[in-house]
Amino acid sequence: MGWFKDLLVGKPKAMPVSVNDGNFQEEVLRSALPVVLDVWGPGCLPCKRLEPIVVDLATRYQGKVKVAELNAAAAPHTTARLGVRGTPTVIYFRQGGQEVERVVGFKGSLYHAEVIEQLLLDGAVAQES
Repeated sequence: MGWFKDLLVGKPKAMPVSVNDGNFQEEVLRSALPVVLDVWGPGCLPCKRLEPIVVDLATRYQGKVKVAELNAAAAPHTTARLGVRGTPTVIYFRQGGQEVERVVGFKGSLYHAEVIEQLLLDGAVAQES
């Protein structure tokens, strides 16, 4: 009944990990998984449009990629260190903290999934369940 229940009710949503100045090193740079970091700002309309996509990515890639979010206004040191000048900015990190891609502005779900699969999962196709 597990797969049937998922079909009827939907898979439980995974939430992005909240990152700040205090935990950035541990959650992103030392992560055992590749990381997608969504840097957002309060009052940013494109950031609000991106929010459900980020939640969907966290759910879809759970256990394969860590999806995290950083409030730029609440984490000024990390935001400056990353050189973020506008929101939303999505930064992709390989395991070990190496940045491999960055996109500023709103992009749809398909774009982010392709980047994850090609650059973070080395072309492996994500299993949809």
